[in-house]
Amino acid sequence: MRRAWWVIAVCIAIGGSAVADMELSYIDLIERLTDLEKPAVLPMEGENCAQWSSYDRASRYDAGSGTYIAWDANVDGDGIIRTEGDTVVMAEMDGPGCIWRIWSALAEDGHVKIYLDGAGEPAVDLPFRGYFDCTNAPFVYPSLVHMTARGLNCYVPIPYQKSCKVVAEKGWGRYYHFTYETFPEGTRVPTFTRDLSPEETAALQRVDRFLTENLGSDPAGKRAGERTESKKVEVPGGARVTVAELEGQRAITQIRVRLRGTPDKDVADALRELALSITWDGATTPAVWVPLGDFFGTTPGINLYRSLPLGMTEDGFYSFWYMPFGKSALLELINDGNAERSVEFSITHAPLSRPVDQLGRFHAKWHRDAFLPEEPGRAIDWTMLTTTGRGRYCGVMLHVWNPRGRWWGEGDEKFFVDGEKFPSTFGTGSEDYFGYAWCTPALFQNAFHNQTISMGNRGHISVNRWHIADNVPFQKSFEGAIEKYFPNDRPTLYDCTVYWYLAPGGTDPYEPAPLSRRTGYYVQPEIFRVEGALEGEKLKVDKVTGGRMRTQEMLAFDGQWSGDEQLWWTGAEPGDRLVIQVPVRQVAKYDLKLRLTKAPDYGIVQFSLDGNKLGDPIDLYNPSVLAGDELSLGTQQLSRGRHNLAVEIVGANEKATKRYMFGLDYIKLEPVR
Repeated sequence: MRRAWWVIAVCIAIGGSAVADMELSYIDLIERLTDLEKPAVLPMEGENCAQWSSYDRASRYDAGSGTYIAWDANVDGDGIIRTEGDTVVMAEMDGPGCIWRIWSALAEDGHVKIYLDGAGEPAVDLPFRGYFDCTNAPFVYPSLVHMTARGLNCYVPIPYQKSCKVVAEKGWGRYYHFTYETFPEGTRVPTFTRDLSPEETAALQRVDRFLTENLGSDPAGKRAGERTESKKVEVPGGARVTVAELEGQRAITQIRVRLRGTPDKDVADALRELALSITWDGATTPAVWVPLGDFFGTTPGINLYRSLPLGMTEDGFYSFWYMPFGKSALLELINDGNAERSVEFSITHAPLSRPVDQLGRFHAKWHRDAFLPEEPGRAIDWTMLTTTGRGRYCGVMLHVWNPRGRWWGEGDEKFFVDGEKFPSTFGTGSEDYFGYAWCTPALFQNAFHNQTISMGNRGHISVNRWHIADNVPFQKSFEGAIEKYFPNDRPTLYDCTVYWYLAPGGTDPYEPAPLSRRTGYYVQPEIFRVEGALEGEKLKVDKVTGGRMRTQEMLAFDGQWSGDEQLWWTGAEPGDRLVIQVPVRQVAKYDLKLRLTKAPDYGIVQFSLDGNKLGDPIDLYNPSVLAGDELSLGTQQLSRGRHNLAVEIVGANEKATKRYMFGLDYIKLEPVR
């Protein structure tokens, strides 16, 4: 039977501080993994959530100058607290508390040991990979322990009463997160052991079964006194309609939506033109204001996926966020587009299960580039949420428009709680925060983290992460940011929908975004091209005697490469030859021109055409990467058909790194008149 632990929670004032008289069993903690009501309960004093990770320790805050130093440092694989003999200390925290999440991008055979409550022997002693490979009980449940697009995740709770210390031996791998909650002083929790009771094992099995088989249904099941109201609304362009008006002390427990009658080609635009607005208890501003599609955790358009609180399925969209209110709830749908839209709503609501003054109000807001940090040194940070008051941060959906490609997400997440100058959560990379690794473009879906669009990291990317058991409590304020390395004018653009709970009276600074901010900005930029160029990456390679040929995207470097790409030859040695077919359309005399890339590790090359040497060797060394000047290899009388342009590696500049690389941007055949 599920224990309603919040009913027995009592705050006792002692010397002006709050002490919690509360006991949590291991089964209670397991059930928090699927409890969508618990995040709505306002946090007690002393309750917090933080993270130890391998972030680059070069990043620091200088209190004297108020400046953030090396805030974009990016060597995030090896950061530790300290070394102790042959071991490294990864994490160290005082209890009572619980580790909710362990993540890594590269877990190897070196042992990671978790010592609890001052014990001389570790409660867990496994090769680091053993926390993730589903072979070591109780870390064996695939909805909680899994590899997702090369990211290793473990959500099995590890509680402790007094203290927790995590150490690693040599060969443990690289990159780690340990996300943990600290409970209020006086809370009693069990000390974790891998030898679980039959009842505890059964509880883990129940959660795993639900998260494996039943995503898309409310984990609370049917509540006493719940009611469902269904309504089809027709919203003319430029109109605002009421979807539902609810009275009393209740909570919305489900919202289901279907878009009807919109042509497929218009769906993505319609879901951004429509906006969902929810206002609690007669407030003057809505607590929820999000484009309709974005609210359900993915954008643009309809992208099928299932997670615990949100999803899009063939039967429609769903939300199971728990949304309490004390007097009233007003749900409205706004259409900022021109065309009339038809939307079906199904809203389920139920009586509250605890006093309303213990509950926060659900908030969800969409924005693009709002409230970016102004502190010196923080230009790299992109704000996801800033809010004041008492509440809990519960997750985010991040949409990235990255039309020029390359990996966009080196950025670490950073959570500043209650005015912290240095964040208590400091991550190791954007994809790491969202539960995957190594910028893998593969789509995935899980209860707590999803990549619903990728497009090979070029174009639209949509990812989300839900903090359910590991929500982040705050008493005064919360700021969540993620680093953004590529600038807007590249363009690489971020927008997000963020989800949190806030006590009445808290400050939510986000205003409804006009349609001009929500649509029309993700336009494919014009690609720079040289007129008449035969793009190197498009030409057929007839022969290569050593090394590897591939297309390299060149947007990350200074300069302009026609077509934004080049033909790239790597791994060759002096004496290796590359033969490229050059198509000629008509008999004529041509000036044979080309543009080559120069870089610190490029070689010296000799060209020949159809077996005849062309000029002297060309040195491609340069201290930085750049597109070289257009070169002429002389005038050639060419017949119609294909001709062989050969490139031979003949050496390297004495200043060059001896990798003998070669890059061809384009070839041009200019008729000589």
